[in-house]
Amino acid sequence: MSDARKAKWADIPAGHQDPLSYAISARDRSVIEMVDAAVRHKQVMLAFQPVVTAGSGGQIAFYEGLIRVLDATGRIIPAKDFITSIETTETGRIVDCLALEKGIRTLGAHPDLRLSINMSARSIGYGRWMRVLKRGLANDPTLGERLILEITESSAMLVPELVVTFMEELQSKGISFALDDFGAGYTSFRYLKDFYFDILKIDGQFIRGISTDPDNQVLTNALASIARQFDMFTVAESVERAEDAAYLSAIGIDCLQGYYFGAPSVKPAWLSPEITRRSA
Repeated sequence: MSDARKAKWADIPAGHQDPLSYAISARDRSVIEMVDAAVRHKQVMLAFQPVVTAGSGGQIAFYEGLIRVLDATGRIIPAKDFITSIETTETGRIVDCLALEKGIRTLGAHPDLRLSINMSARSIGYGRWMRVLKRGLANDPTLGERLILEITESSAMLVPELVVTFMEELQSKGISFALDDFGAGYTSFRYLKDFYFDILKIDGQFIRGISTDPDNQVLTNALASIARQFDMFTVAESVERAEDAAYLSAIGIDCLQGYYFGAPSVKPAWLSPEITRRSA
């Protein structure tokens, strides 16, 4: 190895000197910088995906507001491409705040709309996030009953006792909670009994191709049984085919979400031009 290359590797922290770790670390830094820039320039918006009542012919129960950012070229970047990198950072908390702000603004402009917004359990107790919510509740007495907060299973399990207390406080104001990506993590059923989530969203890995996959059929039926035992409303994620939608309806899943019913859109037909401009 040349002296120049040796010097380059010597500058890399000890835990990141293998090429793969270094590449991953560099990629994460690049993603964080991209999201930081988007936040600074207010290039953040929501994309809305419908959640439909099973067996209803597409009747919409609510929409999920999914955070999106614009990179330097103006390309829309979905949350799945950056959320893991920023999850533990201050940027992650600010993105949660922006998602909530934009969700509340959209609910204010559309009194008949019900909307779910994602948040990390790490944002519980984050001052700015709570101020955004309290201000929204004070300005609109119907907000609480139309707002659903989605927390991923893996995030909820980081601080389960804190999540329980947080949910109890906000449920008293009419807000509902959804446990997102259920089945993808390692939930302790002791905590699941205490959580009192209103909605359980079954992770898409169990839903894709379920009409012809016996293993996914068994697993999804088991997850749905857990939800029924704890009085939770069920949503199947990543529904992409008519056959899967029909199977899920037949086994009693309450709602369906996925590309079969509609992709996330930053410009749904019902969103006014004014709100679209503000969200951008």
